[in-house]
Order: sequence, then C-alpha cells, then structure tokens
Amino acid sequence: MSYADEVFINMCRDILENGTSTEGEKVRPHWEDGTPAYTIKKFGVVNRYDLSKEFPIMTLRRTALKSATDEMLWIWQAKSNNIHDLHSHIWDEWADEDGSIGKAYGYQMSVRHEYKEGMMDQVDRVIYDLKNNPFSRRILTNIYVHQDLHAMRLYPCAYSMTFNVTQNKGEDKLTLNAILNQRSQDVLAANNWNVVQYAVLQHMLAQVCDMKVGELVHVIADAHIYDRHVPLIKELIGRKPFPAPKFILNPDVRDFYKFTRDDVSLEGYEFGEQITDIPIAI
Repeated sequence: MSYADEVFINMCRDILENGTSTEGEKVRPHWEDGTPAYTIKKFGVVNRYDLSKEFPIMTLRRTALKSATDEMLWIWQAKSNNIHDLHSHIWDEWADEDGSIGKAYGYQMSVRHEYKEGMMDQVDRVIYDLKNNPFSRRILTNIYVHQDLHAMRLYPCAYSMTFNVTQNKGEDKLTLNAILNQRSQDVLAANNWNVVQYAVLQHMLAQVCDMKVGELVHVIADAHIYDRHVPLIKELIGRKPFPAPKFILNPDVRDFYKFTRDDVSLEGYEFGEQITDIPIAI
C-alpha cells in the first residue's frame, strides 16, 4: 500500500478507538438541517512523510491532484481571497455575494511587509530566504492574524508553514523540509487533500530554489471525524489500498509564479471508488 494510506488508516483507527467525543457539548459546526455536528477527536496528531521516497497521495479513494494544486496556488501564488479566481466550488459556502472570503488565506499572503531587503509579502520572503539564506531558522508563513479574524469569513485551518533546510552527507543539493501546522481538520473531507497540496508546494519551492525535497511534517491540533462520517470512514479504511503513484512536476518551470495546475501529474495512479455526497459541517 502507499505510505499515505498506511498513515491515514492508522490515524483513523486511533481516532475511532482512542478519541474523545464532543457529543452533547456546545459546538459551533452544524449540519445543513441545523443539527449540531459532533465529532470524535484526537489532540496533537503528528504525521511525517518523506517526499524523497514517495508522493503522499491516498489510493483508498481518489484525491484530485490538479484541483488540490489549484486551490493551493489560489492561496500561495494568486494570493486571492475571491472564489471567482478558483476553478472549484469548495469555498462557495463561505463567500459573500461578491465572492470574497474576507481577509483570509490568500489575502494574508498578499500583505507586504518592510524588511531591510525591501518590501515583500510572505511568499516572496520565503523564496528570497530559501535562495539567499537557506539555513535561517526563521523561514515561515502565518495567516492566523488576530487583528483580522473579525474580517475573515472562516478562520484559517491550515495556518502556518515552517521551512527548514538541511545538508545531507554526500549530497551536493540542499534538502527542503517543512512543517504544516493545522489548528483543526475534518479528517474525511480534508486530510489527504491538505497533505497533497503542501507536498506539491514543497516540490515546487524545492525546484525553483534548486533543492531536493525532504520531509513534510503535518501537525494537527484537533483531528476529528464527524459523527455522520464515521460509517464512511469505517468503510474507507477497510478497502484494499494500491501502491503509491509517481509524482511528476514540469521540470522546465523555474519561477514559482509560472506554475499552473497543469504542471503536476501522476503516473500509475490506481485508486478505489470515490465517496460522493460527503456531508460537510458548516
């Protein structure tokens, strides 16, 4: 099986067997019919993926690589907060009548700050430091900005990326590692989606900075399975997994702002039947 499947199965089993329930508690999320959306949750889940060995995409069901990449580029490259700039409809529930999600996600990436090297936004600062000061321990992004939370249609879930570069013995190229910090995650709907997005981002940044990819560490403060997702999860983790496919990134792109969703592809991707009509808590 793919390593991503192994991680997902073990995580879900741990949540179901050892997690705590929010049933009967005061919770913000609710289902479309108004019923409170309770969860079984685990605190402080940490999953590690070695991107140099395998691309971490699930095979138990299909994860849409190009759509996941498109959303990541919407935030990190276009730095947009408007759903009209996005090809999918996953943000429609949280947008206003003009398509804006407020001062969230891409908006925060677009805010420019003054550094001694000049005015830069968070993405440009990351790329600058990876190229010019790769062993800095200060290469990170943060979009959980307290003064702007009131103006966000949804608080950021995946809110921070910390990059760390290592020099492995006997290798000429540096290795790019990263930590994705997430305050909350709907495991069924979003877990592998987020892992794939930030694995692609790490591959892209490594390529434009002439580095190799290393580890992606995913830290989830509240990893939860919604009550109405439990039977879906149980069926999913009981499926037969397949080997991991090969990830292909267009080698000709050397500028992060030139990447498109069509520059990523998979070779030999086999997967199980898709789960349709997953209820989403809002």
